[in-house]
Amino acid sequence: MIKKINYNHSLIFFISCIFLSSFDYLRSNSFILICFFLILILGVSHGALDNIKGRKLIKILKIKNISYFYLVYILIGLGIILLWILFPQSLLLLFLIIASYHFGKEDSEFISKNQKQSFLLKTFKGSIIIVSPLLFNQNKTLEIFNSINFDLSNTLLVKTEFLVILLLLSFISNLILSFNKNYDEKSVLLMDFFSIITLNIFLNPLLAFTIYFCFLHSFRHSIKLIFELNKNFKKGIFLFIKKALPLTFITGIIFIVALNFLNHEFKLNESVNMVIFIGLASLTFPHILLEYLIEKNEK
Repeated sequence: MIKKINYNHSLIFFISCIFLSSFDYLRSNSFILICFFLILILGVSHGALDNIKGRKLIKILKIKNISYFYLVYILIGLGIILLWILFPQSLLLLFLIIASYHFGKEDSEFISKNQKQSFLLKTFKGSIIIVSPLLFNQNKTLEIFNSINFDLSNTLLVKTEFLVILLLLSFISNLILSFNKNYDEKSVLLMDFFSIITLNIFLNPLLAFTIYFCFLHSFRHSIKLIFELNKNFKKGIFLFIKKALPLTFITGIIFIVALNFLNHEFKLNESVNMVIFIGLASLTFPHILLEYLIEKNEK
């Protein structure tokens, strides 16, 4: 059932991307506050069950006090923010690789739960999220990176030839992942690929990322979590909302407070970019580490 849901979802998402890209009003505006709240409500929620996964991990590791998990999780997140402030260029490459891997891994998990796919393959697949805005809307994308203290102007990531090669590698990775898979699974990977391309050709980079992050990446991961909570989809949805709401609410409050604080020192668009991308990075690193530790210790 989950594979059928993913196929229908990708088809609707693909058609929606083409439809949305046809509106001049959407193409000429970034809708920065709408993007902020969409990511806050829909985007962040797909990682809001990490507290449950944390309980699972400490049980595996035979640690009795859940407080240790929360302490380490928070310290890693704060550590990422501190490193971003102090050594932004040093963190840049690691961030781009980890982000690409994260997107590539979670967006293709529906293919096979136990399939062993290489780190490189998943990273190339997910790199389209970084590459496509730089290739199709470079000036506005560089503005976003500059606002979060990342200077890409002297890196390979501004070279068209290099970006085209990465885009081709991302496409080839999708083909490899879909090898020996059924028609629906092949279609999902290809529709996702061209949906992301379409968004980044026609829309502002932040809006394109928000639509992808909230309505493809987060949606798909949430569907997976819903079925893990309960095989009955309707019951699983209510259970997911109930369990995800507390951490989503807390994270939302932190993001809004951070935005209010930064807005006194920076322009609104710069403040939103900082909160979104630095905030997501501080959540992504401990989230990926948690997933890795659970997978490793369950073997």
